[in-house]
Amino acid sequence: MSWRTRLWRTALPGVGLALLVATPPVLAEESLFYAPPRPGDDTPEFSGQAELGYTNLSGNTDSETLIAKGRLTWLTGKLTHTLRGETRQVKENGNASAEQYLAAGRERYDLDGPHYMFGFTRWEQDRFSGYDYQFTTIIGYGRQLLAGPTHTLSLEAGPGYRHDALANGTDKDLAVGYGALDYQWQFSEGSNFQQEFSIEGTDANVTTRAFSAITAQLNAHLALRLSHEIKNNSNPPEGSASDTDLTTAASLLYRW
Repeated sequence: MSWRTRLWRTALPGVGLALLVATPPVLAEESLFYAPPRPGDDTPEFSGQAELGYTNLSGNTDSETLIAKGRLTWLTGKLTHTLRGETRQVKENGNASAEQYLAAGRERYDLDGPHYMFGFTRWEQDRFSGYDYQFTTIIGYGRQLLAGPTHTLSLEAGPGYRHDALANGTDKDLAVGYGALDYQWQFSEGSNFQQEFSIEGTDANVTTRAFSAITAQLNAHLALRLSHEIKNNSNPPEGSASDTDLTTAASLLYRW
């Protein structure tokens, strides 16, 4: 079975299930590590989110996927603070094919008008990537180009630093150029499309990340989401299983 067939079968409703605990939605609240817009006036001072997803695929290839994510966000004046963690584990025919962990923190300071400053740090470990771990820190400037209510669009960019600890025992310290966008289209009451994209370039490789999602509200607390995430490394180190990671999920969201 090809990876395209497995991908679309995984996306079918009822194949994957994720339970999400979150605060009531604000514009692009979930895109805290790309280029999120300014928090809304009704955004609570403290909010949290937890997600648990499981997918089981059987046939020519037996596959199991477990995804767990969590996030905490709190506001102090013009500052927005965020902590985030997640893990992904995939088994095919009983053998592990993916094992990923991520922990990150982000700060945003709103300036006058549509401008803001930001900074974030991220630690990630991917067992089959050829890296023991990677640590990245970025600072920069962002601007909100569209402020809704139908369309929102934010852009941000800045310089940074990345430390690569390779699986072969060597280390690399790299300068990073970073850019990102977040777009959201509220195409009907209770339903929206979200597209996020980021790029991190170094003299060793270019890492791109993209997240696409459609969310439909069922009632005041429940919503359905279909999402697809792509991460690509243009020049992965020796020992990497692949240069691209794909994650597709059909999710049930619970909010209060």
